[in-house]
Formats: sequence, structure tokens, C-alpha cells
Amino acid sequence: MLVWVNSVLVSSILLNLLLLGASRLIRLVALQGAIISILPLLIRSDGITIRAVVLSLGTMALKGIVFPRLLFRAVKQANVRRERQPYIGYSSSMVIGITVLAASFWMGTRFPFPGRPVSDLVFPAALFSILTGLFLIVARRKALTQVLGFLVMENGIYAFGVAVVGEIPFLVELGVLMDVFVAVFVMGIALQQINRAFDHIDADQMDSLKG
Repeated sequence: MLVWVNSVLVSSILLNLLLLGASRLIRLVALQGAIISILPLLIRSDGITIRAVVLSLGTMALKGIVFPRLLFRAVKQANVRRERQPYIGYSSSMVIGITVLAASFWMGTRFPFPGRPVSDLVFPAALFSILTGLFLIVARRKALTQVLGFLVMENGIYAFGVAVVGEIPFLVELGVLMDVFVAVFVMGIALQQINRAFDHIDADQMDSLKG
């Protein structure tokens, strides 16, 4: 199973790099969420359980289908165009991403795990996803991209939690997923309301609202 776990984590890392160099992100974020959703099926030493199957299917349905549909509907109703002029250009974002990836691998060799992780790639891949999501939030202008950055961060937290702390109570895991679902649902509504009020969703043009 280790080779499959590593394949999932490497795929997540590559998708993070693509996210930093792309202007259309919804499908990439959905693909990343769908890929990491199978982690609970791969890390169990006692075989595939009903709990792991339910968690994987629930996560894949939310991250790979429900969230993208909500965001695509928000994009259509808000008539959002692709982000052409982010605060930090796409080429520079890729360079920063590669640097952050190297730093994540370095930190992974020094992070004190409570036990041996299922793979040496767990910490670097999870930390890189969290930092990539944070970067998208602060380096892009569109509110939609910032919502997607939040989802990328959550993907990293999910991968770390499932792969390192595999004994989290089932209800807690489902509760976190439902919290994310509510957050994305509310953000989609907020995007529509922002677009109706200001005729755009550029976060930098909302500075005039400051007192």
C-alpha cells in the first residue's frame, strides 16, 4: 500500500504546483480533493473497513462533486472571469512554490511525530498544501480564488489528520467535513451577494469599505 499512498501524496504535490501557475482552479482543487479522499482506504493496517469506506466516499462526494458544483454555480451567477492580474504573477508563484516545497521537505525531517508516519511524504505534502492554500488567499485578487485557497488548506489538514492521526473518532471527521460544506455553501452565497453589490469580486477593490 505504501506505493499507492506515496502516489496520492505526490499527485497532491504536483496539483499544488499546477494551482500556483493556473488561473482556473476549481477543477484542479476538486481533483486534489477527490485524490486525497482515498487515503483512509490505503493507510489502514487492519484492511479496508466500513468506516474507512464511508469516510472516503463522503469526502470524495463533497470535495470532488458537491463543492465544485456549488462554486461553478457561483461563478456562473456572478459572471466571474479568470484572474489575469494576481498580486504575484504565475511564474513568480511557481518559483515561490518550489522554494516552499523544499522547505516543507526540510521541516519534515525535523518534525517530531508521536509515532512513525505511514509515509515520509505525509508531512511535506500536507504542509505544502496548507501553505499553498494560504498563498492563494493572500496572493490572488478574486474572492473566488481565496475560497479555493481555503479548500486547498483544508485538503492539507485532512491529509495530515488521516495519515498521521488515523484514530480520530468517526463523528469528528464527518463533523469537520460538514463544517467545510457549510463554509463553502455560505461562501458561494457571499460571492453572489458581493457581485450584486459591487459588480465585481476583486478583494483589493473593497478597501474603500474600510473606515
